[in-house]
Amino acid sequence: MSNVVVIGVFDGVHKGHQSILDRAKEIADGRKIIALTFDPHPTTVFAPDRAPTLLTTLADRVVLLKIHGADQVAVMKFDEKFAALSPEDFVNQILIKQLEAGEVIVGENFTYGHKAAGNEESLKLHSEFKVHVLALHADDTEPVSSTRIRTAITKGDVETARILLTRPHRLDGVVVHGEARGREIGYPTANLGNIDGQTIPADGIYAGWLTVGINRWPAAISIGTNPTFAGARGRQVEAYALDQIGLDLYDQTATVEFGWHLRETLKFDGLEPLLEQMKKDCDLARKLTEA
Repeated sequence: MSNVVVIGVFDGVHKGHQSILDRAKEIADGRKIIALTFDPHPTTVFAPDRAPTLLTTLADRVVLLKIHGADQVAVMKFDEKFAALSPEDFVNQILIKQLEAGEVIVGENFTYGHKAAGNEESLKLHSEFKVHVLALHADDTEPVSSTRIRTAITKGDVETARILLTRPHRLDGVVVHGEARGREIGYPTANLGNIDGQTIPADGIYAGWLTVGINRWPAAISIGTNPTFAGARGRQVEAYALDQIGLDLYDQTATVEFGWHLRETLKFDGLEPLLEQMKKDCDLARKLTEA
């Protein structure tokens, strides 16, 4: 039996991507749904200086594709050798021979093969499978794209990102040692490291969640350089697990999820006004994450 194959980078597995998977489920009729994705992002091969930061790690992308309907995820290593495949070779070697495609679903403006010479029209010339091309508008008037979501996040608009992703944007990393200043002032934070290449929101204070192991705590999150303190280190992502005492999270894998942007990063005239504002931030974060 042939398979239903959906193709894309699927960074973020956002609303638009989910609509492709929903269409696959509608037409599968007992057939297997295979999501074909690429790693690393094709731009890292074609134009490394313009390669985007990612909305999801590869591991998260695979899990999300399966959550939204893929029975299998085929991860194609995108390197110069793969990029050199002609459109015909891509179809014959990958879609027909390896994935046994009976129906293929892509987003509009899809291209494939060497120098992106193949497009949806050339794909439709193949009689071995049926092609469906979907607009990635989902429920929104403007097309949903990874670029649009990435732009919102880097501006601090995590609320729009949450709507378009259908979940909070997250960073996955490891808890590393910071300046320990939060512990000294009564707000011990988990400093997230190993997040290179992921899309980090704009500097500011956020409400969201911190997950370590089986625990997921409401959190107040700070991104920035701690301008109130002289000699602070570079840009950091720190999460304070609300109302948690005595946590030892160093060297553990952690996830920080961003639900709401609370305010910009400010420089305070000393510790007292900073602590007063931090209490307000935590109270608001607690209220928002309880909803």
